[in-house]
This record gives sequence, structure tokens and C-alpha cells, in this order.
Amino acid sequence: MQAEVVRVEPVALIQSETSCMLFIKGEHKTMVMHIDPHVGNAINLALGYQNTPRPMTHDLFINSLNGMGARIRRCVIVEVDDQEVYYARLIIEAQNEVMQRKVLEIDSRPSDAIALAVRCGAPMYFVKELWDNLEDATALLESIQNGED
Repeated sequence: MQAEVVRVEPVALIQSETSCMLFIKGEHKTMVMHIDPHVGNAINLALGYQNTPRPMTHDLFINSLNGMGARIRRCVIVEVDDQEVYYARLIIEAQNEVMQRKVLEIDSRPSDAIALAVRCGAPMYFVKELWDNLEDATALLESIQNGED
């Protein structure tokens, strides 16, 4: 049986020298995920539709997939442990002149899965049971956007 999911999208990214807060909005709330600043920069570039002079690591991965007749269909955040470490899956579909259609599910860090999904326009999801149990960070995002401490 496939888990029920909630469609989400990144809505804000707040960076410092040592960390990055990625705010993700879904049904009726926003959550925050702390990610590596380098991956945060990759997400920020993709959200701003900015190209770099040379391919970044996420571009290399997407270019490699495209070269093999594959594409990222979606990313799904599937789990969080008691230390607030999130787990994600990339769903990739491949089909080319050598092989028939194949769907792959690949383990991924959520930040990388999101960076890839944003770069190629793939939808992002949270498993609904996980999403429903996450704390709502809408007030935190609004206070940051309003310049409050």
C-alpha cells in the first residue's frame, strides 16, 4: 500500500554562515528544515532561476540522468527520527532505446532531493502522517520576514 502524501513547496530560505533554514509550505502550515548552507545555496540558485557558468553537482546528476533517458518524477520526505534527521526518496523514471520503462526509488538527503526537484521542476511531497505531526513554523517565518527577533 502506498502512503498518502501532501504536496509541498519551498517558500523561503534564510542563510547564515553556518546554517540554512528552509521553510516548506504545504496544507495549512509551514515547516522549517535546517540544511547545509551549500545545498541551501544550490536551492536558492534554482528557485531564482539563476544559471552558473559551470554545472554544479546537482546539475551534473540531472544531466547524467537525462543522458540515460531518465528523469526525476518527484521527491518524497518519508521519515524523521528523534534527532530531527529527515529521510527522503527520489522517484526516478528511466526509459531509453536499450531498456524498457523502469521506476527507481533512491534514498536521498532531503536537501539534495529538494535541490534536484526544484532544478528540474519535479513535485515535492511529505508523507501525510509525518506532515501532520510536524510543528507549524508559519509564525516563525512571518516574524523573520517582518524583521522581528
